Amino acid sequence: MKVDVLLGLQWGDEGKGKIVDVLTPGYDVVARFQGGPNAGHTLEFDGQKYILRSIPSGIFQGGKTNIIGNGVVLDPLLFREEAESLAAGGRDLTSRLLISKKAHLILPTHRLLDAAYEAAKGEGKIGTTGKGIGPAYTDKVSRGGVRVGDILHNFEAKYAAAKARHVAILQSLGYPSDVSHLEAEWLDALEYLKRFTLVDSEHVINGCLAEGKSILAEGAQGTMLDIDFGSYPFVTSSNTVCAGCCTGLGVAPRRIGEVYGIFKAYCTRVGSGPFPTELLDETGETICRVGHEYGSVTGRKRRCGWIDLVALRYAVMINGVSRLIMMKSDVLDGFETIKACVAYRIDGKETDAFPYEADGAIEPVYTELPGWQTDMAGMRSEDEFPEEFNAYLTFLEEELGVPVKIVSVGPDREQTIIRYTEEE
Repeated sequence: MKVDVLLGLQWGDEGKGKIVDVLTPGYDVVARFQGGPNAGHTLEFDGQKYILRSIPSGIFQGGKTNIIGNGVVLDPLLFREEAESLAAGGRDLTSRLLISKKAHLILPTHRLLDAAYEAAKGEGKIGTTGKGIGPAYTDKVSRGGVRVGDILHNFEAKYAAAKARHVAILQSLGYPSDVSHLEAEWLDALEYLKRFTLVDSEHVINGCLAEGKSILAEGAQGTMLDIDFGSYPFVTSSNTVCAGCCTGLGVAPRRIGEVYGIFKAYCTRVGSGPFPTELLDETGETICRVGHEYGSVTGRKRRCGWIDLVALRYAVMINGVSRLIMMKSDVLDGFETIKACVAYRIDGKETDAFPYEADGAIEPVYTELPGWQTDMAGMRSEDEFPEEFNAYLTFLEEELGVPVKIVSVGPDREQTIIRYTEEE
């Protein structure tokens, strides 16, 4: 068996949670492999809306094992809040959710460090969510982190050492270092975490593969936020690309199967950083309003723009994408003309390669296509697609070299259309 990977191809917020939920019936296991509670995966069905931050999106499909992998950073307080909300809705998590002992913990002082570092940047702020994700990953890399498994192994000493180090840093920055207002509740949430099964997840996952079980790996954020290949330094703190699945779950590269790449029919970004196709006009405002483009975790308004095929080609290449999934097609229903960026003009020269610096000097080169101007929200089959929309899909497939297998025409689970080719 192989591990199929599902990940975002843009700057996050592509709709990964919904598609994981749709695909989960075809898998035995769903596993998160990186990121922290800054990732909000939104799902809607049966008239209800759910937002998951750390728990895999396969939790809503009965009988499936869900795993939080070693590449994730976990905040016990936010995890408890999320888990209790799901339990109140009748979801039995303790029997279906496994947590890697090697996942790192987000400590109360990590939140303070996040705020202190961001304040110190002044005009150069990254636009973090302030949840301590960056400092937690920093501790992991500098070999000073506290892991989930440590709550069973000399936790008090390890936590005290990390806390003392953080307090010293905060004091050197002239930033308040008292965490007593956060600590008691955090430690209480740590006790709640002990109710769950803590495992050596790499053994569990490879054991599942040996038994012939199917696994779907769920990525967080998006390719263009990857710490190595994204628009650095305006990126997240983990590897959001397909390779991150191998290190975030402990699976060999040869065990990777299908790679599902998710993208919106347009483009959005939250926070600071380059955005070549950003629309600072009424068109951008319309996309934002119709698409309800506000962060599911932060509530921050998303910047909106036309689809960027230069960045998408780059993401397809980096990840080895074998199947594309297009989200929020319905948001563009009302436009007479749709634009797609097919190249960049930099210093008077045209290029279709994503550059080292994707800054304000980039001028997007657009191709215009006719809009479909049809309400697609009620469609349930590709046979219903208007001619102009099919032309848009064909254009994207030719530009990206990968088939679009799934199209979303609304937020609900039922508003998901699987496309079939002749060989299928």
